[in-house]
Amino acid sequence: MTMSATWVLVAESSRAKVYLATDRSATLVEIHDLVHPASRLHEGDLVSDTPGSDGGGVGQGRHVLDAETTARAHESLRFAKELAERLDRGRTEGAFGRLVLIAPPAFLGLLRDSLSKEVKDLVSQEVNKNLVQQPSEVIRTYL
Repeated sequence: MTMSATWVLVAESSRAKVYLATDRSATLVEIHDLVHPASRLHEGDLVSDTPGSDGGGVGQGRHVLDAETTARAHESLRFAKELAERLDRGRTEGAFGRLVLIAPPAFLGLLRDSLSKEVKDLVSQEVNKNLVQQPSEVIRTYL
């Protein structure tokens, strides 16, 4: 793959697909299909009777997850970070030189906040829509 290739990330809180476009008129080819089942669970399946904790980062200590941070929102954020890491890996491997993000507004915001500066610099277009269930031909019409 070359730096001129474009990756198109089509995502929502529990599923994402990455397509490869080698040029502006090329057919989109699906190269990754990622599922995050925890984001689909009902709130009651994700939480217990006591506040959870995220374990904290190095030197930060543990943090109690308050009622404002629902377990479902936490799982969506975890998935956004996982996708951001996948995109960063693709960038460092030289798999793409441009990136298009397609996601519903709330998840698009989580994604944007999770991306490294280097990946953000490669974003050429954003589409505020949930197209993850759509075939590649439909997704292509938004590019």
